[in-house]
Amino acid sequence: MMNHPETEVCAYTLASCEAAREGRASRIELCTSAAEGGTTPSAAAIEMARNIIGGMELCVLIRPRGGDFLYSDLEFEQMQRDIRFAREHGADGVSLGLLTADGTVDLPRTAQLVAVAAPMGVTFHRAFDMTRDLSEALEAVLAAGCRRILTSGGRNTAPEAVETLKALAEQAAGRLEIMAGSGIRPENARMVAATGVDALHFSARRNRPSDMRYRKAGIFMGGSGLVSEYDRCETDPDTVRAIIKQLIP
Repeated sequence: MMNHPETEVCAYTLASCEAAREGRASRIELCTSAAEGGTTPSAAAIEMARNIIGGMELCVLIRPRGGDFLYSDLEFEQMQRDIRFAREHGADGVSLGLLTADGTVDLPRTAQLVAVAAPMGVTFHRAFDMTRDLSEALEAVLAAGCRRILTSGGRNTAPEAVETLKALAEQAAGRLEIMAGSGIRPENARMVAATGVDALHFSARRNRPSDMRYRKAGIFMGGSGLVSEYDRCETDPDTVRAIIKQLIP
């Protein structure tokens, strides 16, 4: 019988939090900066998201910047402060990931952040997919005390890595949760769930055109035209419902 996993929506905006609640997801991962793969949301966003989603579980991304997952002492201190703030303002958990320069899980620092986060649960995010050995990394994340791992199975998207996800779920054997994320859509959710993972993570995004009538050409706030200032990606509640529908017998 297919496992029927929990659903976590990656919400980059407060409007996406509302959509995830409307679509009846199990949990929200609150973050910002979609173009960078997610960074820590603002203080106001955490407080407002807690009010918007009511009793839903709220997980806050702890990532001080985009780029790699090798952090300086200053960035590590920032992560500790962000964790404390998230806990004090109603978060149920945090999501984080730290690596060594050699591509292994930074076990001592991860364990330290798990202790700072207590009693909240900790998800080790897709920094896991950037490690040199996923099986070795799983054992290190477990030893650090994390509750779950968010992974695409070491590939760009989870649907590309169903065999690896199955192997990770079997290796975890209930000792910690495996949450599959990246590229989850209604058309592949059932296939990914069938690997035996404990949860599916997705943004269910759609492009929403800006309401700006005047649009100045030739200038880009991000320094390039790769990300338009006149499009917004927000969670679509219908897509959330469609994914969840695929997980119900």
